[in-house]
This record gives sequence, C-alpha cells and structure tokens, in this order.
Amino acid sequence: MAIKIEKKITGYNVQSEEDKKAEQAAAAVSAESAKVADIVQMGEPLSRPEKLVGNTYKVKTPVTEHALYITINDIVVGEGTPQEHRRPFEIFINSKNMEHFQWIVALTRVMSAVFRKGGDVTFLVEELHSVFDPNGGYFKKGGKYIPSLVAEIGEVVEQHLQEIGMLKKPEPDQHQKKLIAEKRAEYMEKHTQAGGETNAEGFPPGAQLCGKCSTKAAIIMDGCLTCLNCGESKCG
Repeated sequence: MAIKIEKKITGYNVQSEEDKKAEQAAAAVSAESAKVADIVQMGEPLSRPEKLVGNTYKVKTPVTEHALYITINDIVVGEGTPQEHRRPFEIFINSKNMEHFQWIVALTRVMSAVFRKGGDVTFLVEELHSVFDPNGGYFKKGGKYIPSLVAEIGEVVEQHLQEIGMLKKPEPDQHQKKLIAEKRAEYMEKHTQAGGETNAEGFPPGAQLCGKCSTKAAIIMDGCLTCLNCGESKCG
C-alpha cells in the first residue's frame, strides 16, 4: 500500500529484521509486566501476635509406637467486633517417636506457611486425606478407615476447622437420620433374634467399608448395601 508524504523529508532510517525482533521482544516484556501489575492479592499475610489460642489433640495410631500430639494455634481476627472469628495460624506435631521427624517438621512448616498466608485454607483437608500409604492404611476406633498417617493429620485439621467454624460438619438431614434409625433398628432386631453380636460401635463385625464415610458399617438389607452410619445406600 502506497503512502503519499505531504511534508518535506528531512531524514530517514532503514529498519532491519533485528530491529523488528527487538521491538517485538520489548512489546512482549511490556505486556507481561502489565499482567503482573494486574494481579490482585486475595489475602494479606498474617503477622504473629504475642499470644495465640489453640487446641492440642492426642492421636494414637497402630503405625506409630508412641502417640502424636498435634497442636493447632489460632489467631483471632476482628476481635471485639461482630465479625470476630478464629482461623488457624500455625501447627506443631510432637512425639517421642523420631522415625518420622524430618517429614513431619517439613509438613508442619509448609502448613503453617499456608495458614499465615491467609485466604481459604480448608483445601488442606482434602489434600491430606488423599495421601495413601503404599503399605496400606488402618482402621481407627469407630471403624473408620484411615489410608495413611498423613491422612490422620488431615482428620485432626478437619476436626479443628469444624470446631472453630471454618468447616461445617457433614451430618444427614432429618429424613436421613430417621431412615438410618429405622434401618438400624430393623437390622438389630433380626440380628439379635439370630443370636448375632455387634462391636463396640454398634455395627455388625462383618460389615463392609462404606465408600462415602469410610466406616465399616455397610450391610446388605433388602438387596441393597446400606450404611448404618451415614445412610448411604446402593442396590446391587
């Protein structure tokens, strides 16, 4: 396309291919800098006050000789206001057993850093629950299956977040509770008449593992695999 120059030419410069590439590179850097400038920090990192409140949980597992003592300290946000609430700030794990010392220290430091970063930290529960021990997991009191020691730590974090109100404890609604009570009563009546026994949690010893609540409380009733703990039912 031809361009007519109306003014008098006082000078000129020939642009080489190298000059074009340099201009394109400079433009790309400028665009990238603009993207970085547009990033919005979702939450300000929390600074540590002089005093923190928290809870310590004792955890005894079949994979460790000694108990684990898990301490989670919270910071009180908006103290004295209607928006006052607690959120986790740091976590410590102590035990006489030094076998897992290195990775436990590393894990707690990373988790504490995530807590201090602010924002939503509830995702840690799911991440810890999804860690499986290649040697296999174990069943804790109550019949719930725990896939690894890391998942056990996730259980404690979940319990703590529920206590301070950051997570809602999953519970069946009134209809489900009524159904579970009816199914348990029906099963217990038949089971007692047959001379069977139940374990300390009230579930039959031969119950299967429920895929929803990970508890050995699922039994076959009316042709359906029904969990006597959470009410999950699957017909075969």
